[in-house]
This record gives sequence, C-alpha cells and structure tokens, in this order.
Amino acid sequence: MRAQAPRPKNAGQKELAHPKMGRPRAFSETTALDTAMRVFWEKGYEGASLDDLTQAMGINRSSIYASFGDKEQLFKQAIAHYAEGPASYIDESLRQPTARAVVENLLRGSLTLLTDPSHPRGCLFLQGGLACGSGSESVKQALIEWRRSGEAAIENRMKRASKEGDLAPNVDPKDLARYVSIVMTGLGVQAANGATKSQMTRALELALCSLPL
Repeated sequence: MRAQAPRPKNAGQKELAHPKMGRPRAFSETTALDTAMRVFWEKGYEGASLDDLTQAMGINRSSIYASFGDKEQLFKQAIAHYAEGPASYIDESLRQPTARAVVENLLRGSLTLLTDPSHPRGCLFLQGGLACGSGSESVKQALIEWRRSGEAAIENRMKRASKEGDLAPNVDPKDLARYVSIVMTGLGVQAANGATKSQMTRALELALCSLPL
C-alpha cells in the first residue's frame, strides 16, 4: 500500500506569510470581499447569515473559512475594505490644504457616498453593529474603534491647522472634530431613514454655514 504524505500541522488554516501551494482558487477574493461588504452594509453583522454571505459571494462555507476566517474575521476585513474603498474620501479629505477644505470635503464626501443609489442605505461603520447582541460585543467594539479613530484623525488634522494659524484661537480642535463627526453620523442616520439627497444637501449647507472657519 502506497504511503501517504503526512498532513501539515496547520492544514486548513489561511497562510499569511506564504502563498498556498496546490490548486488555485476559482474565485476572486477581492470581488468576494466586496460582495460580503455589501451584504453586511445592507443587513448588519447579525442580520447577515452565513447563508446570505455564501449565496451572495457565490462560494461555500469552507471557502469562506479558508480565505477569510470565520464570520467575525470576514466582517472586520469587510469594514477595512469599506474604509479603503467607499469611505476612502475620508483620507483624501484630510490631505486638503486648509481646515475649511478638510471639513467641507468630509461632509460633501459623506453626502456623495450616502446618496449613491448603487450603495445600500446608510453607513457601514454606523449600521454594521447597531443591532449586535452581547455575543457580538467584539464586532460592536471594532466599529466603535473605527469611528473613534476617524474622529481622532480629524482632531489631529485640526490641531495641525491650529499650529499653522489656519484655525481661530478660540476653536478647540477636539470640539470641532467631534462636531464634524456628529454631522457625518447624522447624515448616515438620515440616509438610512430614507432622506432624499436634496433634503440632506440643505442640512449640509446649514452645517457648513455654522462652521467657525
């Protein structure tokens, strides 16, 4: 009887340091991740079942586990994909030359994302974990950390503006960053509630008029 080669110790786990040998995958991981992102965006973490994900992604559960890990790991990769894709306007806005341009680009970029008819309603960073129960606390916390890091990035950019004399002395960078985050969050809620682009644009213009910039 022909002897079989010993099974590797980590067989079945995703290799991070080296590519897997053997038969190539018959699907695009980027496309599959993009699809998973949209499922989570529409249904939230707990609302999206594995059956929803496998059906939309066009792959079976074993392929999901082999390529992305469990559902929680897939979700965390999906929100990172969201940050680098649909929400990439945030990083682009922070590179604007003035504080006014930063804030205006953040708000208008948020509006553009939220009113794009090709996207699910609302914001994945906000909606993905709203309905999470106690068993999904780590997912809820991951989204909180993403939102906090976004606000911290805005605050750091406003601190730079203050040092450069681009921000009035009486404007606190932390308060301004929180205000901008609140407006962006509010736009996300309004979009999820079905507000029209025209309605949200008028609210955005009022917010821009109230800026101490």
